[in-house]
Amino acid sequence: MKRNIKIFSLIAALFVFFSAGAFSQQITRFGVVDTAKVYNAYFRNSAPIRNYEKKKAEFQAEINKRTEELRSLQEKKLEYENSNNDVQAMRIESEITKKKDYLTEYTNAKNVELESLQKSLRTSDEFYKKLYNTLSKIAESGGYSMILSLQDANAILWYSSSVDITNQVISELGLE
Repeated sequence: MKRNIKIFSLIAALFVFFSAGAFSQQITRFGVVDTAKVYNAYFRNSAPIRNYEKKKAEFQAEINKRTEELRSLQEKKLEYENSNNDVQAMRIESEITKKKDYLTEYTNAKNVELESLQKSLRTSDEFYKKLYNTLSKIAESGGYSMILSLQDANAILWYSSSVDITNQVISELGLE
């Protein structure tokens, strides 16, 4: 009787051992990536970002300088108005209008330039190639089947070809 219990226990243990191995192969592992965080970390110290930040600071310095000029002219205009010097007040008003228009045009042009630079940084092919290669290495070594982006719940950044059933679906639909 003890011998039967030992044999039964051994068979049960072997069944559990082999079943665990079979079930572990069927588990699909997913990973997620905060791509915005990776993007920021990648570009934080890059030359293109430093160039962008430098231009941004230069543009802001110019805007601050022009704004200060306008404030100074507005003070002069107020002094002329208080001293009833309408001719000088009108002359200054004309100058203020020209400088305001220039500042508005300058600001708009520089904002467009900065937005263009920022967009080109965000869509850098070099970055995305490196990101894909890195995700591929991590996924393969970590046993992941898919890597998803936290920024876009529907975006699959990398997947193992073993989970791609596209050709099978096309074949089943008779579209080959």
